[in-house]
Amino acid sequence: MSEKFSLKDHLFHSEKVMKLAQEIRAVYPDFDVAGFHNTVVIAFPSLELKARIAHIRMCLQQYLPPDYVKAVQVILAALPPPLNEDLTDDDFGDFIYAPYNDFVAHYGCTKENLSFSLAALKEITKRFSAEDAIRFFLNAFPQETLTELGKWVHDKNYHVRRLCSEGTRPKLPWSQKINVAVETPLSLLEQLYADKTRYVTRSVANHLNDIAKTHADLVLQTLKKWKVAQKQSSSEMDFIIKHALRTLVKEGNKDALTFMGFGDSQNIHLSQLKFDEKVKIGEALNFSFCINSLENKDLAIDYIVHFQSKQGTLSNKKVHKLKAFLAVENTPIEVSKRHPFRPNMTTRQLFEGTHKVEIQINGTIFASFYFELNY
Repeated sequence: MSEKFSLKDHLFHSEKVMKLAQEIRAVYPDFDVAGFHNTVVIAFPSLELKARIAHIRMCLQQYLPPDYVKAVQVILAALPPPLNEDLTDDDFGDFIYAPYNDFVAHYGCTKENLSFSLAALKEITKRFSAEDAIRFFLNAFPQETLTELGKWVHDKNYHVRRLCSEGTRPKLPWSQKINVAVETPLSLLEQLYADKTRYVTRSVANHLNDIAKTHADLVLQTLKKWKVAQKQSSSEMDFIIKHALRTLVKEGNKDALTFMGFGDSQNIHLSQLKFDEKVKIGEALNFSFCINSLENKDLAIDYIVHFQSKQGTLSNKKVHKLKAFLAVENTPIEVSKRHPFRPNMTTRQLFEGTHKVEIQINGTIFASFYFELNY
C-alpha cells in the first residue's frame, strides 16, 4: 500500500528549511544555519501546516537580529528572484517563504513600522502570496492599507496586483476575517477586472463569488456594469461571470441563471432515472437519467448530495456541477455521473446511513432519490 500523501510534509520539510537557512546566511553571515534548522525541524512531527508556518516565524525571530527592521532587511536581502512574470496563472510560489509574510504580520503591524512593513509585503508577495498577512494590516490600519492597495493595483508585477483582490476577499480560505465592508474593496476590483493576467481575473471572480454569498444583487449589478463597459475581452469576461456566479448558479438563483443565459425551467422533462441503492464508503455512487426539452434551451444541470450527519439527520448538503449544454428541441440526452465517496476526506467526515440526491436543472429540482451508504 502506498504511503498517504501529506501536504504539510510536502511543503515543509528538512530540505526546504535548509534551503531557507542557507539563503539567509548568504546575506547574513552570523546566521546559525545548523541551530535554526534543528530548532525548526525537531518540532515538525507534532505540527500541522499552518502551525509549521507560525513555528518557523518564531524561530526566525530567535535567530535573526532582535531589531524588527534589521531582521526584515535581512529577509528581503535573502529573497530569491521574483516569480516568473512571463507566466499568467497558477504560480502561487514556494510555501517555505510563507513564514516571511507571517513574520511581518506578527511583528511589524504597528503604526511605527506601517509603511516599512507594507513595502516588505509588496516584495515578499512576488515570491509567495502575502494574502493572509495583509489582512492583519487591513484590520489594524484599514484606511492606510486600502490606500496603499489602491496604488498597487497598477503595479507592473501581477502578483502584487492579485494581492489587492485576494487579500481583501471576504471569505479567504485559511485566513482571518477582515473588518471591512464587502462594498469597500469594489473600487480595487474595478481596476483589476480588466487585467490581462488570468491569475488576477481569477482572484477577482473568486472575490465576487465570496460577496455573492451575502450580497447577490450587488455582484449581479457589478458584473452587468462591467460587461456593458467592454473593458475586458468577451471571452475573459465570460470566464469572470461564470466563475463569480458559480455559487449562485448552484443555489438555483434565478437572476444569476438568467444573466448567464439559462433562462427558465419550463418544457423540460426528466425520465429514466437510475441509481445505485447501496454504496460502500471507498466506492462510488452511479446514477443516470434522460433529459428532453420541448424547445431549444441552455441547461445548467447540478446535483445536490444531502449527507448523513453525526446526529442522524440529512442536515448537510453539497451542490455539485454536473453538466451545462444547449438542449436541442425534442432531442433526448442521457446524463450520467459517478460520484466517489472517499474515506478519510479532510473536508468532510462520512457517516453511514441514508443519503439523498436531488437533480437540479436551471435552478429547479426535477427529481430526487435516496441511497444507503455503508462500510
